[in-house]
Amino acid sequence: MHTSPNPSSCLSFVRSTLFLLALVSAGACFQSPAASAQELSAAANQEHHLLLLYNTHTGERIKIVYRRGEQYLPAALAKLDYFLRDHRTGDIRHFDPNLYDILSDLAASVGRPGAEIDIVCGYRSPSTNEFLRSHTAGVAKNSLHIQAEAIDLRIPGIDTLTLRRAALALARGGVGYYPRSDFIHVDTGRVRQWCFNCLS
Repeated sequence: MHTSPNPSSCLSFVRSTLFLLALVSAGACFQSPAASAQELSAAANQEHHLLLLYNTHTGERIKIVYRRGEQYLPAALAKLDYFLRDHRTGDIRHFDPNLYDILSDLAASVGRPGAEIDIVCGYRSPSTNEFLRSHTAGVAKNSLHIQAEAIDLRIPGIDTLTLRRAALALARGGVGYYPRSDFIHVDTGRVRQWCFNCLS
């Protein structure tokens, strides 16, 4: 004997099914933010910090990831040490990697993240520093270039006065301004500033 389905039973079944589907959907929604947070954290730990540099004395260029997340990459730092060598003597010294963060953050702060940075001076051997002191004004006897803790630079297309102001705002070390030579100096020493051959 065939009996017709009870309408109330069908309705109850449909309601139960919809309720279960809603629970499953809600569970997925609640889990996804946690998963996203983990993914974002993992992505931050693997974030690549890139530098593009041009050496105005040797004509060399380098494009390199020097840090991944909070971890500096030793092989990349070694390549940068060579790139920033004393171009007169060929001497190499290990640079303070915090300088690279200053360069990267400086470019970003003037609206040019990832821009190529002109390196006017990197490492100076003591003999090169003495030579420059005897032939050029404005070279410090105990320059932090000798300690591989200073870099002179410019960013093409960015006025060096703007660059100087941005470097001062970072407050991460010394900032020198050389308007006639069109570059700024940054270092990882104490926070201070100077301007060479400025009118005011």
